[in-house]
Amino acid sequence: MKPLLEYEPVIGMEIHAELRTRSKMFCGCAVTDTTVAEPNTTICPVCTGLPGAMPAVNREAVEQAIMVGLALNCHINEFTSFARKNYFYPDLPKGYQISQYDFPIATEGWVDVADENGAAHHIRVRRAHMEEDTAKLFHVYEPREVDYTLIDFNRCGVPLLEIVSEPDMHSVEAAHAYATKIREILRYLGVNSGDMEKGVLRFEANVSVRPVGRERLGTRTEIKNLNSFRALTLATAYEIERQIAVIEAGGEVVQETLGWDALRNVTFSQRSKEHAHDYRYFPEPDLPPLSIDRPWIDEVAAVLPELPDAKYARFVADYGLTPYDARVLATDRAVADYFESAVKAYSGAPSSVAKWLSGELFYLMNREGVAIEAVRVPPEALAQLIGLVDAGTLNQNSAKTVLGEMFATGGSPEAIVEAKGLAQISDNDQLTAIVAHVVADNADQVAAYLAGKDSVFQWLMGQVMRATRGRAAPDVARQLLQDALEAICDEHKGHFDSEAKAK
Repeated sequence: MKPLLEYEPVIGMEIHAELRTRSKMFCGCAVTDTTVAEPNTTICPVCTGLPGAMPAVNREAVEQAIMVGLALNCHINEFTSFARKNYFYPDLPKGYQISQYDFPIATEGWVDVADENGAAHHIRVRRAHMEEDTAKLFHVYEPREVDYTLIDFNRCGVPLLEIVSEPDMHSVEAAHAYATKIREILRYLGVNSGDMEKGVLRFEANVSVRPVGRERLGTRTEIKNLNSFRALTLATAYEIERQIAVIEAGGEVVQETLGWDALRNVTFSQRSKEHAHDYRYFPEPDLPPLSIDRPWIDEVAAVLPELPDAKYARFVADYGLTPYDARVLATDRAVADYFESAVKAYSGAPSSVAKWLSGELFYLMNREGVAIEAVRVPPEALAQLIGLVDAGTLNQNSAKTVLGEMFATGGSPEAIVEAKGLAQISDNDQLTAIVAHVVADNADQVAAYLAGKDSVFQWLMGQVMRATRGRAAPDVARQLLQDALEAICDEHKGHFDSEAKAK
């Protein structure tokens, strides 16, 4: 049933990103991959909340937080402090989380994004604050009287940066574009791997709806712990429709925290929504305020890498790439670095490198599930391969074969070409002889061509390529075949003219 009013969704987002530091936020325990590490092996009295344990701030985590704040166009606050956020869950052994509340490290930022429909969105970043991650719970359901839960404290205390947007998104597409952009920036900075399946990046969407034209916000719900773009878009879309249906039926949306059931594709209530006072924030007594002076901020800013939007613009301006190719290559920093290294080693147009990288190499990577960092084809070797095509040593098909071998073995293009005998045949005398044999051995097809069946030409061309095992220079072979057929046509015409004169 069509809604009686037209509604506008209002979406804000909280993004929780684990920082890629060597040690945890407030202790010296190593940060490990919790998906593979043995449970409860990198823990200590601090991160497990034992009485008397004293935290200390991780400088590396602070610098990574500053870096993210600068990349999001935030103001870095020179005075910042930590607070205790009190809540009692089994994955939080202290009974409180050390976080930031009144004085976060970064505020008042923004990012510009374009959604899949090309619409532009300016999204404000309210704040980014540092905190510690919780432990991981593993709920075990077995056919027994009492199910149980296991807990792994390896993740407890891992540095976490929470990035909070303003409610500036008004479509699922905008929310997806914003989340994608934040992930892209975090990966460019090297502060987060972006591996959402490992839980190192999690989204929480705050969703409300209101009639179009109304300024006052509707009652919002928060969808917790969305760990994929698919979950984010499906959950947000579902919640928008659910709230509209509630309002249209004469009900009221209840402010609450929701989970996402990925099997049934529905949101479900977890608890009534907390407010700040429910957490009873108060200053962390064991940590002094943190002073971040301007020289420290400038020091971090000096090592800030070129960000995706700037790199995209430079790829278009300096390398002459199409906007599409520039976006594909600039989205991932490792891919962008590979591209630029290949361009530096190649003497031709950068667009040729872009074509081979985003086309053939990406195809092999996707087929084998390999990231660019693990590819066995160095950028200089890709440049050499393209150079062999430009020089006429290889044709396109042979070059693809060579690239496949390079990808599998890590061998150099020259060595593979020599070992497999794939060098392109461009010699006129050699190709003329091959063309002559093809024409002589396929008299019926030649006659059909001379009778006006032009499509036979491609078939004859295929026989030439077959006779050379695909190594014939296509342009040279095509011209020689055309010349040979025209010569036969002229010969036949001369024969017919002589017969006509005799009569």
